Amino acid sequence: MTGAPLPMSKADPLQDLDGLTIGAIRDGLCDGTFTAEALAEAHLAQIRRLNGTVNAIIFENQKALETARDIDRRLAAGEPMGPLAGVPVVVKDPMDMVGFPTTAGWRLLYSGTGGVDLMPATDSPVVARIRAADAVILGKTNVPVLSHTGSHANDSWAGPTINPVIPDRVPGGSSAGTAAAVAACMCVVGLAEETGGSIQNPASAQGLVGIKPTIGLVPNAGVVPLSANRDVVGPIARTVTDAALCLDVLAGYSAEDPKTLASTGKIPAGGYAAGLSAEGLRGKRIGLYGPGWRDQPLSAETTDLYRRACSELEAAGAILIADPLAGTGFADLRQPTGPLANFDARGMESVAYDMGCYLRRLGPDAALKTFAEFAQATAAEDAFGPGGVLSYLHSLPDFRAAMEDPTRPPALPEFIALKASYLRIIDAVFHDHQLDALAFPQMRQELPPLHGTETIQETTVGELNIAGLPGVTVPAGHYASGAPFELIFVGPLWSEAALLSQAHAYEVATRHRRPAL
Repeated sequence: MTGAPLPMSKADPLQDLDGLTIGAIRDGLCDGTFTAEALAEAHLAQIRRLNGTVNAIIFENQKALETARDIDRRLAAGEPMGPLAGVPVVVKDPMDMVGFPTTAGWRLLYSGTGGVDLMPATDSPVVARIRAADAVILGKTNVPVLSHTGSHANDSWAGPTINPVIPDRVPGGSSAGTAAAVAACMCVVGLAEETGGSIQNPASAQGLVGIKPTIGLVPNAGVVPLSANRDVVGPIARTVTDAALCLDVLAGYSAEDPKTLASTGKIPAGGYAAGLSAEGLRGKRIGLYGPGWRDQPLSAETTDLYRRACSELEAAGAILIADPLAGTGFADLRQPTGPLANFDARGMESVAYDMGCYLRRLGPDAALKTFAEFAQATAAEDAFGPGGVLSYLHSLPDFRAAMEDPTRPPALPEFIALKASYLRIIDAVFHDHQLDALAFPQMRQELPPLHGTETIQETTVGELNIAGLPGVTVPAGHYASGAPFELIFVGPLWSEAALLSQAHAYEVATRHRRPAL
């Protein structure tokens, strides 16, 4: 196999980027249908064609073609290759990647807009893992300032990201750029990260598969934090199989993130993708959304779409259990953080300490090394001050004490007690009802407008983030407007393998996803 691009033709799979999967890439590289260089070129051409409109990618990796050519050379020499060899991937901006500033969407953290550059000395563990898997990283993606919202990226220094599925609606955040790059076929899979819906929301808003893993399954060291107690990295893809194959690369212990030690013995021996089956819903007991989970009703159209999805689950062999959390007190645990109407931020009190840990990891030559230096460099737009993007944190019970000495980790007794209560109820309900999963509409109503004050109305954000539970989103239809409707499969800690199998079975039985463009 040579490094020269193959000529395009109608039969060439590179003409249908939306249908290109990791499996198809493996086959195409092995049988010589295309080269890694041609594959990268096709996606870079898509970036050049669409990114000016979609604004998903804020930094393009100029070494992508060099990486692709090296993969072609190694393949021709018969060298062993990683599991993502040649796969075009994008990385969410807050994830450290050598050679690029980590801006967190904030003009004050980018020299190109008058701020200071945070240049990492080493890759974050997740970026290092996809490099080691021989993926071709095409660039870094857009986020809102400090990843503060789960709805959009309108306040990024790079400008707003547009939802390629339905451009007048929000793209979901904070991994807005990653989802848009995947939906617009600028890449095959993308790295996303969640503190409060930032994987679930953009995946669902753009008709994609997103995996929000169990806290501790994937390392989040080297990622600009909002809460080390809640932050988690996961993949966004166009198919469940591709998302599972990416999770296979990301998951597991890292010495840089001690909490990942808990994942030992929890990862399937053959990986997550190996366990996928079209029969994954057969005989599975699935709990449904109701006031026992959250006392917030679904819109009329969402109710109709959910009713149809439930029929599809039953047709695939599932046994449905109505509102299994009724009477458990689960819904009463939720407490939106004022003045926010919908978001429970508990556990985020540690942000100053977590930011200090992140800055120290950047290396001895970093422009900012402590939280005090960070606060001084960003004082012009104090994130925690009146009107700041994180000003609501002052409403949390342990925030004031945590800010008095950002060099010490806060105890967070209320968060710990809340997490324990959530997990205790979930474990009891799954045991008592012999459940295999929950399957909810990921949003209570369709997407709000791109510009304005309305936010995405999710069903599972907060509960999953505080408890640390995993979830997998999967396309389940569309509203009359064309906005995507998605299910999210939710389970106990470490149940990713089961959730992925169920989501895959639903996906192959229904095929609801539509190409974005």
